[in-house]
Amino acid sequence: MKHTAIALLTLACSACASTQPMPSGPNEPHAQAAATAQPAPAADATSALAVVRIPASAPQASLIEGTVPVGSTLIYAGRAVRIAPDGRFVVGVAREQTGELTLNLTLPDGATRKLAVTITPRTFPTERVNGVPEKTVKPPPEIAARIEREQALVNAVRTRDDDRNEFEEHFIWPVQGRISGVFGSQRIYNGTPGAAHSGVDIAAAKGTPIHAPAGGIVSFANPDLYLTGGTVLIDHGHGVSSNFLHMSRIDVKVGEHVTQGQIIGLVGATGRATGPHMHWGMNWFDVRIDPQTVVPPESPH
Repeated sequence: MKHTAIALLTLACSACASTQPMPSGPNEPHAQAAATAQPAPAADATSALAVVRIPASAPQASLIEGTVPVGSTLIYAGRAVRIAPDGRFVVGVAREQTGELTLNLTLPDGATRKLAVTITPRTFPTERVNGVPEKTVKPPPEIAARIEREQALVNAVRTRDDDRNEFEEHFIWPVQGRISGVFGSQRIYNGTPGAAHSGVDIAAAKGTPIHAPAGGIVSFANPDLYLTGGTVLIDHGHGVSSNFLHMSRIDVKVGEHVTQGQIIGLVGATGRATGPHMHWGMNWFDVRIDPQTVVPPESPH
């Protein structure tokens, strides 16, 4: 995953003001509280953990990764954030988020802090998409009901909160090709305004293999959703998931574990599409994330 610059916020515990950075990864040895010649007070062991690593800023529609002391609790927007055994966590920044994003941290000793990340605003373009079937733009009541049912199934699998950490992998592009649609753009279908685009589109020939951008568990697979056609979701852990739409063929099944680079299916033009392409979307639970904030456009698979 592409990482932003990390600011170190040293939080002194109520028991002691001196602090010492905690290790940044699960394979690094924990810092020792004192030299053998003179044992340190017990409070120093607590204060040594009281270091938080979190970006000072983050763009809209991105993932924020950070580290808090092991044994802490973290609340964001009323949601308890999963913290890995090594103290790492991830949260999602919504497209509409402005100002500051606030996290409520409770340290192992009970002390509380508010952590703030400055959100960098972005400009999202307007895209006109013509030639899609009119019934997909203004669906009749029975089709609208089908779309609602199908979306509810997709939303349900996005509630997963697995303790796997494959979201920490350096994501790769699932398909090579020209970017034909960007995240967050205001879509106008056949002249009718629609919802903002929820992913990035890569123009590619029908039948082009689609590769898993990171490891994970296939949480959803359906070859015939009304709007998105052949659809696959991969859960990367901690609420982070990828979705792939308009596929002509699906090569994985629900519950299957896939590894980074594994072929999960083929590019198509099923559902609401004017031509073959791969739509790659990302989520943190119900928060939509721009894949281009996770892997840069100049680094295709």
